[in-house]
Amino acid sequence: MGQSESLEISQDKFSSQSEIAPKDVDVSGILEFINRTSVNIVAVIITWDGKDKARISKLCKDGKLLEYLDENVQTLYEAFRNGAQVSSNGACYGWKPSSKEPYKWISYNDVLNRAANIGAGLIANDQAAINSTRIGLYSQNRVEYGIVEQACYTYSMALVPLYDTLGPEACTYIVNQANISLVICDTCKKVQSMFDKYEETPNLKTIVMMEEMSLDLQTKAQQLGIKLLSFSDLEEQGEKSPQEPKPAKPDDICVVCYTSGTTGLPKGAMLTHKGTISTVCSAFVTLENGGVTLGPEDVLISYLPLAHSYERLLEVTVTMSGGRIGFFQGDVKLLMEDIKELSPTLFPSVPRLLNRFYDKVVAGVNESAVKKMMFDMGMKSKQKELQKNVIRNDSIYDKLVFKKIQQGLGGKVRLITTGSAPLSATVLEFLRCCVGCPIIEGYGQTESHALCSMQFIGDASSGNVGPPIPSNLIKLDDVPDMNYFADQNKGEVCLQGPSVFVGYLNDEVKTKEVLDKDGWLHTGDIGEWLPNGTLKIIDRKKHIFKLAQGEYIAPEKIENIYVRSTLVAQIFVHGDSLKASLVAVCVPDPEVLPSYAKSNFNITGSMEELVKNPVCISSNIKSRV
Repeated sequence: MGQSESLEISQDKFSSQSEIAPKDVDVSGILEFINRTSVNIVAVIITWDGKDKARISKLCKDGKLLEYLDENVQTLYEAFRNGAQVSSNGACYGWKPSSKEPYKWISYNDVLNRAANIGAGLIANDQAAINSTRIGLYSQNRVEYGIVEQACYTYSMALVPLYDTLGPEACTYIVNQANISLVICDTCKKVQSMFDKYEETPNLKTIVMMEEMSLDLQTKAQQLGIKLLSFSDLEEQGEKSPQEPKPAKPDDICVVCYTSGTTGLPKGAMLTHKGTISTVCSAFVTLENGGVTLGPEDVLISYLPLAHSYERLLEVTVTMSGGRIGFFQGDVKLLMEDIKELSPTLFPSVPRLLNRFYDKVVAGVNESAVKKMMFDMGMKSKQKELQKNVIRNDSIYDKLVFKKIQQGLGGKVRLITTGSAPLSATVLEFLRCCVGCPIIEGYGQTESHALCSMQFIGDASSGNVGPPIPSNLIKLDDVPDMNYFADQNKGEVCLQGPSVFVGYLNDEVKTKEVLDKDGWLHTGDIGEWLPNGTLKIIDRKKHIFKLAQGEYIAPEKIENIYVRSTLVAQIFVHGDSLKASLVAVCVPDPEVLPSYAKSNFNITGSMEELVKNPVCISSNIKSRV
């Protein structure tokens, strides 16, 4: 069976989509046949009504979508305890007390004990927590973050993460919309931001602070009539007033994850324990299919925001398998130091960071003709191996050429994951060769618990996000206005299965816009099925507009080009049908801009100083941008 062949299974017994339940889709015979005959086919086509087509992973056992791997592990409460058992109460969370001190670790059981105390303390200070409530968490990644998460799962509370990029107005909206009466903050600055909006958040009664609080904050809290507690005081209260655990059930909400979106107010995606576990188990199955099994020996570097579903999914995957999570110091400038010391085996990333890593390596190689010659020889050798789906880090060139690059990531990385945006084929191939480990792209969104498709390990191709994961079906819907049609293998990506969210909190209108009556989540992304059953994201539905002269513009494509510049941290492109030109709002990279300004214009200063410098905002400079 060639790579370009596809398999179609007729399901004419179903009269409508609403009658379709994943458990009724039996393709076990075909799946067994595929597994015996081809490694190229990675998804099976299912048809019903002779019209709609959906695809299911060939890894689905008996043709059924995956919900869990162990009937005793169906919630995040049970998943963490599984990790404690698998690791024999090994190290769980690690942190650096200071930049000069080594990582310190806290065990799984210590996390569970502290979580029980924090949970009991939350109930003591928020009586609504007895009947299940939502706890606000406004913090960077750190040990206390994980402890609060486990506290919520122990007592059937739902976590509501807040984060800086939402902005103060959005944070105020979330506190009110989610009816949050207690928020846990990590720093004085964040507590102060909550104080500043206190009159606009009448439901907010208690703030808990992780770090040492100042006398000014305590005085301000008294003036406002708000209860301000330290994290240690909360923990001590819980220890003195223990509560019986009230573990969540699979269908309970574990997190309300607010998406920033591009317009309007943020939407609170309600994510369940069942949805998270099914997605995590799908990741396990997909990795194990490629020979990667996670366990207590694995270490994850935690630096991507835990307020986002991508990082949360990764951390659940690691703790469920008994691995360790080391938190970065909170300063991206020190991230590489943290990585070198921690020596992670798992390195999650996003294209922007991988692009910067690529640019830095290439710049270093080009400094010396001899170095470049050796590097090019090594790359050619590794590229030949990559064409045979061979990825390794023990060749002669790894020892002579690529070892320093690999040591830059700690020297033990055996898997890199990337998501959130496409990674160019050039960068992907480059990293697979010089880092010497599998790099897999995944695709998903908050509403799908961060993942709905991911590449197989061993698939050295690029330009795709892999087949459906075992916990959801994927189909493509026609988008006639954009000339995309499902019968041509192009259309809007739609998902159905246990990994799909249950809706937006207190927003039925927005929920119905993306979740139809048959349970299909309409992602708004345009996808294309490739011959081997993998998915390629090619466009964004409705994210296109016409300028005054009639020219159609896809802003994301323009943004993806400009963001490749090392000087650009973020960029937003906007257009209006009444105007002939585009407008872009660009945020410079604070790490790169100062050195660029000094070397090119002999100007010094921080980014805040540079953007106000008369020379930097002169027409001469603008003409060179």
